[in-house]
Amino acid sequence: MDDPAHRRIELQSPEDLTYLINNVRRAAADSINAAFPPVENPLDGQEDELRNQIEQLVNDYITRTFTLASPNLTINGLPIADPSRFLTSSHDSGGQDDGDKVQVQYEYEPFDARKRDRIEQLVSEEEDLLRSIAQLKRRAPQATASRWAEAAGAAVDADEAALRAACERAAEEGAVGGRKALEGMGPLERQAEVEARFADAVATLGRLKRDMPAVVAKMERARVAAGYVIGSRDGK
Repeated sequence: MDDPAHRRIELQSPEDLTYLINNVRRAAADSINAAFPPVENPLDGQEDELRNQIEQLVNDYITRTFTLASPNLTINGLPIADPSRFLTSSHDSGGQDDGDKVQVQYEYEPFDARKRDRIEQLVSEEEDLLRSIAQLKRRAPQATASRWAEAAGAAVDADEAALRAACERAAEEGAVGGRKALEGMGPLERQAEVEARFADAVATLGRLKRDMPAVVAKMERARVAAGYVIGSRDGK
């Protein structure tokens, strides 16, 4: 019975054992009724002694079977101390499933201070986790929005820097390409004549700029002299 190689049959409550016993007795009663139908109108009030003897033998067999099997059963992890109360209650109920009428005696595990301390510790951890979750609910959205704004700003700055670098690179490549294109073209037709005319135009502009004050002064003296001559003729 105490062999660790054989695991005990685990029941969850006393009602489970009562249910099993009642089912076995009900099945036995059905078999007896089929083999020995009860006499409806016994003569002179006499009972069916053979049937009664068979019923007694079957009930004794069921009682002995569950009594011997009780050490191999557990109810809610605890051994069955007295199986007779289940067998007597089931037998007195006439094989009916009246487990709720049985006076159930519950057995409790001895008090363990270490388990109580562990429960208090787990409750405290649960409260801490609930507080942490509440704080995350308040802080997480704002922190997420801030990180998203920073990431978006950094992405925009990176895009603008990349655009400026691309424009500068395109300008440099365009200037280099233009110089290379002009270098590859060689001397233009009538280049010397064009350069000479350009030089003459520049020299003429220089002389005009230099002689312009003297010419303006001469024109001013001529205007004054003309005014004097015209005034003298009008006086005669």
